[in-house]
Amino acid sequence: MSESSAEAVAAVASATGAAANWRRATGIAGAAIGVVAAGAAAGVAIERLTVGRGMRRKARLALDATGPYGSLRGTPGKAYADDGTELYYEVDDVDPDAVPALGPRRRRLFGRKAPAPVTVVFCHGYCLSQDSWHFQRAALRGVVRTVHWDQRSHGRSGRGVRQVQDGVPVDIEQLGRDLKAVIDATVPEGPIVLVGHSMGGMTVMAFADQFPELIRDRVVAAAFVGTSSGRLGEVNFGLPVAGVNAVRRILPGVLKALGQQAALVEKGRRATADLFAGIIKRYSFASKDVDPAVVRFAERMIEGTPIDVVAEYYPAFDNHDKTEALALFTDMPVLVLAGVQDMVTPSEHSEAIADLLPEAELVLVPDAGHLVMLEHPEVVTDRLADLLTRAGAVPAGATVGGYGSTSSTAQPG
Repeated sequence: MSESSAEAVAAVASATGAAANWRRATGIAGAAIGVVAAGAAAGVAIERLTVGRGMRRKARLALDATGPYGSLRGTPGKAYADDGTELYYEVDDVDPDAVPALGPRRRRLFGRKAPAPVTVVFCHGYCLSQDSWHFQRAALRGVVRTVHWDQRSHGRSGRGVRQVQDGVPVDIEQLGRDLKAVIDATVPEGPIVLVGHSMGGMTVMAFADQFPELIRDRVVAAAFVGTSSGRLGEVNFGLPVAGVNAVRRILPGVLKALGQQAALVEKGRRATADLFAGIIKRYSFASKDVDPAVVRFAERMIEGTPIDVVAEYYPAFDNHDKTEALALFTDMPVLVLAGVQDMVTPSEHSEAIADLLPEAELVLVPDAGHLVMLEHPEVVTDRLADLLTRAGAVPAGATVGGYGSTSSTAQPG
């Protein structure tokens, strides 16, 4: 471990102890929605925050420097949704030197022409960005063509036009149409593998529901990671019944109020960054020994989501129900994967998806929370690589690179 990494870990450990009692006291708010808890608590425990703030700030800066996760970049582009929203994407193309030539057997399978290159489209979750797939992107880089995009109002994509101009709430159906716009721009032809985490998985389901012919004609495999096909209103976030009922009763009004005072709340989020970090860790990860640099990486993504975006998205999840759309994935290889200790989209929701797709591979990862692809990247990448092999997306004999590479020029080994 480098000297800066050791200093970062030590500082983070010290900060964690100081904030432990506060995190327990704010469990209900954090469970309801981690990204607004710190903003809502802007005026709480200011005196405690002052103690050791400089050291905790240094720890965050050190972790940012030693863990450059999310640094991988591809060929950029922009697609436009049906309401004109600008959707940012990046494409990683196949590296011919990394993929072995088709042998005689594969020439017989595919005829004289090589098969059309399969494109894997990654869809990220709520309050994250395309960079949340960092480890999987690093491992697959050069082996298979991939598309990574930012959902509307997230990452480098533009704010939702309908939301800003007309005040229309976001719904999961809109996200499905956004995915269609990205696919039209990046994969106009050829087979597709769809991969979605959390809200990204819901986006894939909404896309299937609205464009079933594309699923039947072009999608050759799918992966649903830490997601749900519906009944999200029943999630208890690890809280007792009384706490859950209280959160559900007051949260819509609180979110609306916070969204209307975005500038003030953002100042509060910055002021309470240390407390906010503990809440994020609790509801993102389950492992006690998760890399502090990875935790900080997740914080940066979530902190980068404006509070009014958090507010305008939240109601969409209660209305999400795409159970019937799952039938469209019956006749293709499917991976359903979740962390056993996921408190945001509990693993029971993944089991319910697998029950409807009996041929799917169900993988429940012990000691894993909601951000399982960051917490246990080797498991997620291994199962995803196997899915791509079964779908014919990865040539026989191809290998994927290291799971943890942070190099912007990482190539498969």
